[in-house]
Amino acid sequence: MSGAELTLNSPESTAPTRSFALPESVRRPTWLRGLVLPALILTLLEAAVRLGWVPAHLMPAPSQLLGTFQELAEGPLWQHIAASSKRVFAGFAIGTVLALALGAVVGLSKKAEDYIEPTFQALRAVPGLAWVPLLLIWLGIDEASKITLISIGAFFPVYMNLVAGIRDVDRKLVEVGTMYGFPHAKLIRRIFIPAATPYLFTGLRQALSMSWLCVVAAELLAATQGIGYLLTDGREVSRPDLVFVAIILLAALGKLTDTVLRTWETASLSWRDAYDGKKS
Repeated sequence: MSGAELTLNSPESTAPTRSFALPESVRRPTWLRGLVLPALILTLLEAAVRLGWVPAHLMPAPSQLLGTFQELAEGPLWQHIAASSKRVFAGFAIGTVLALALGAVVGLSKKAEDYIEPTFQALRAVPGLAWVPLLLIWLGIDEASKITLISIGAFFPVYMNLVAGIRDVDRKLVEVGTMYGFPHAKLIRRIFIPAATPYLFTGLRQALSMSWLCVVAAELLAATQGIGYLLTDGREVSRPDLVFVAIILLAALGKLTDTVLRTWETASLSWRDAYDGKKS
């Protein structure tokens, strides 16, 4: 037997090579990619302000914004965050509950759609700020007007997506369920709810984003606490650093709440085998 054959047939050459590679999620945490663009923008802004390309009194450097944030954190910052968050969650909850009830009725009943849908489509075209004067006249400047405005903003995204989800159910699935003798409640539970849930989560995420927009509109007009009040205060005292800190807070809180909702969506829709984009 030749030397080459001995080498090929030896135990060392035939033994499988063990790999101890880490999972891809550990080796390359994909969530870090989302930090690249903000880090790049902050670096460029810092350099532009320090080099004098951008006037510091118009665009504060990120390092100055950090100092302003630390200053606010020792004072009323957390009260402002808590006030805005309570309004957002209360308005979002009220708007969502109403949208679920009315969206289910309109989605499941053609007759209800004929009566309700034209009015809702007309109201949906009214900008949120257009409701502010009327709400101030009716409800005053207390919390009721602010929460009502947020509820209006949160209502329509959930309502529209829920109706679209119900109407997008495959007719054949409904016919099969009817053929097997499913009562109406079972049809809703076994067919309509699973099919409409992805649409519903899309509506919820849009409604949550709209809630943060509406709370700023409400607090800009009449508030003594809240992130919108910080924006107004920064404008009145000509401090752009306060305005930018408030904008960054809104972005961070909006992203945080959306991430929570998206995590819930992923867990609830884990049964789907949907395309999630190319990973390269």
